Amino acid sequence: MNSANRTLVTQRALALYQCRVSLRGTLALCPRREYSASAPTDSTNDAKPKPLEGIRVLELGQLIAGPFCGSILGYYGAEVIKIESPKTGDPLRKWRHLDVDGQSPWFRSLARNKKSVCIDLRSEEGRSLVKKLALESDVLIENFKPGTMEKWGLGPSDLEKANPGLIYTRISGYGSTGPRSTLPGFASVCEGYSGFRFVNGFPGQAPVRPNLSLGDSLAGLHAALGVVLGLYARDKVARGSGIGQVVDVAIYEAMLNMMEGTISEYDRCGVIRQPSGTTVTGIVPTNTYPCKGGKYVIIGGNGDSIYRRLMAAIGREDLIGPDYETNADRYKQQEKIDGAIADWTSLHEADHILQVLGDASVPAGKIYDTKDIVEDEHVQARGMIEQITVGSKEDGRGWTVKVPGMSPVLTKTPGATQWAGPDLGEHTNEILASLGLDTSQIQQLEADGVTKQSATKAV
Repeated sequence: MNSANRTLVTQRALALYQCRVSLRGTLALCPRREYSASAPTDSTNDAKPKPLEGIRVLELGQLIAGPFCGSILGYYGAEVIKIESPKTGDPLRKWRHLDVDGQSPWFRSLARNKKSVCIDLRSEEGRSLVKKLALESDVLIENFKPGTMEKWGLGPSDLEKANPGLIYTRISGYGSTGPRSTLPGFASVCEGYSGFRFVNGFPGQAPVRPNLSLGDSLAGLHAALGVVLGLYARDKVARGSGIGQVVDVAIYEAMLNMMEGTISEYDRCGVIRQPSGTTVTGIVPTNTYPCKGGKYVIIGGNGDSIYRRLMAAIGREDLIGPDYETNADRYKQQEKIDGAIADWTSLHEADHILQVLGDASVPAGKIYDTKDIVEDEHVQARGMIEQITVGSKEDGRGWTVKVPGMSPVLTKTPGATQWAGPDLGEHTNEILASLGLDTSQIQQLEADGVTKQSATKAV
């Protein structure tokens, strides 16, 4: 790292620290890099400051876990540089349903607000370029097989001396330590290892998998939390040249965090929680009930006073009294209670059920599919359905795609979707130029297959 770049990194760290000091008293806008985008969206949130402005994130992950972490950080203002293979890009680009341009709408959502830079990490020149970017970044995210980054000379110890403030974020199946740390681990396997799969399904049947890669998404969410904690610790510990650290996220541990009291119950009571179908063990009534017309509703009547209101609303006052007073009492009568509720719900349409229970202040709701979510007025009013443009009419595209908004909603420094997931290599030349490479050097790298610039340039 030459003296000019070292000075730049130090100046950036000092500016970021000074920004955070100012935030203690008043809301201040952190320094941020200028960016280009294929199709910025129009949003009142775009003009407001973002909590992570001025933070540069280098994303080396692919598929879901690492990219979801980067997506969260980018939504709240970080500049996210996504490194992709020049030949194939992130495999998620080709997963599941593809749009008319051959790209996955899912990728356009998950890669929102990111800059796509094609660099061949298997080449020495490519790794050298990535290392330069890492030394000018605040955060690095990777979710490769354990040991891969070290093999490439891009592990934490390879970067720490030149960039001590780097928040090095790694996501793997089992974490960076322990006897299973070197094993590959997909979300499906780690969901089983965490105990999550065991409690899902029906007694006596094979455990059920939700039709989502839940472990990956939860790992990405935990990683984003770890990044923010790392940044806060870095800028709180020492002025200017704060201390970075490794954020070590295991997919199975992200799932284990969701397992409530199962371990403590086993330790103190010797109980292994079992699968319970559509209910939750020991909590009555909370279940899924059939409606007239083929729909289902979920009713949560497990609070003592809520239960009494529920029974009155459905005309079953006979199930109110000493034998049903507490949750422990109701658990003994679960079959009778659930049967009475199902008998009532099966006679009515879902909307009528929700109206009656709403009037009685009993928590209840339909089970939504994606169409229901997109069309729901409350979801829309909360800004949880956003619309972004892919490409432009000039390049033969210009269509829009709906994507989910992100939570939490911040009132003073909200997040925003500014552009759709970029074309492969859309920002390669822009980022290489920021490293000081001239046009001839950039062209030579592409000719050598080390990099690739999209035919559709960022505007």
